[in-house]
Amino acid sequence: MATVYETLRADIITATKARDSARSLALRTMDAAIQRAAMDTSKPIDDALTLLTIRKAVKNLSDARVEFEKGGRADLAAANTAEISHLEKYLPKALDSAVVEALIAEAIATSGAASKKEMGKVIALLKQHPTAALIDFGAASKLIQAKLP
Repeated sequence: MATVYETLRADIITATKARDSARSLALRTMDAAIQRAAMDTSKPIDDALTLLTIRKAVKNLSDARVEFEKGGRADLAAANTAEISHLEKYLPKALDSAVVEALIAEAIATSGAASKKEMGKVIALLKQHPTAALIDFGAASKLIQAKLP
């Protein structure tokens, strides 16, 4: 079975041959970011590094899209939306919100957190969970704040 990075590299070739310049550019940019991350961390390119780099890129593009929409730049917002859709193909599906809420309730009970000041304990437990890679910690943080007094 091919790694995520190998799949991305194969898709670059496919997009280039199909003359899909927007997709090819987005994937080539991601490839460069993954290679840069591997050099910066002195680690080989594996699925964990690839997924982490793609998640960061998607988050940055989403944040930029929001700013473009605030600034009235619909053209740039649309370009970011297209690039995000090209990259999200490589990310695993996020956990269902009911599952995340159950994990949060379990983490709160296990940590004994009683206030928002102890949110760090809950997040630390969530990060140790086997499905931590599939949790959106931004949304989880808001859920934890809502559950803690």
